Amino acid sequence: MVEGLSVLDMIQQGWYITYPLIIMSVMTLTIIGERLWALRGLIPGTLRIAGSLVGQLQKGDFQGALAAAQQQHNTPAGRVFRDVIAQQDGESLEYLAEIIEDRRFEEIEALKGSLWILGTIGVSAPFIGLLGTVIGIIKSFHNMAVEGSGGFAVVAAGISEALVATALGLAVAIVAVIFYNYFHTKLERIEAVMTIGSDRVLEAIRLGRKAHGNG
Repeated sequence: MVEGLSVLDMIQQGWYITYPLIIMSVMTLTIIGERLWALRGLIPGTLRIAGSLVGQLQKGDFQGALAAAQQQHNTPAGRVFRDVIAQQDGESLEYLAEIIEDRRFEEIEALKGSLWILGTIGVSAPFIGLLGTVIGIIKSFHNMAVEGSGGFAVVAAGISEALVATALGLAVAIVAVIFYNYFHTKLERIEAVMTIGSDRVLEAIRLGRKAHGNG
């Protein structure tokens, strides 16, 4: 019988399946909060850093640009620009383009962080919830068979409890998938902005060398 079930009661009666889903929900919220914090302001910040370096590079002030880039070492764009400026002396623009592409790839991969966990939760949570529902239904029919009495009301009460696992699994999966797609879209935008900034930095290096008769 189900009389005045609280959410905690329903979770407890959802058998052991609900506990992995609760752990998944905590992991999902933790990863979402951590990635929102880590990716904040990177798009405008990348363009700002590139813009601050272009002027010095065009004038051939490579040491000044390097010092400015080193001050931004705590940002992905700052590290990428720092590394390419540090190695620009005596290297071809083609080689610098390869360096900047490799470093940009490394930074984007690092920014993904634990997003694969969100993807895994988004795919697996509904199936775990469904498993809990199936187990709950089997348990309800088994109890009715053992007791030899009951009816639709008893079965319906058991099924309603079992469906808690499916509802929880779907809720966790929906949140995980939404933010998984959001973060991947944002990473694509960050990568595009870093590509634009990298092109500006390389062009500024070319003009700076030309201004000093080295290009």
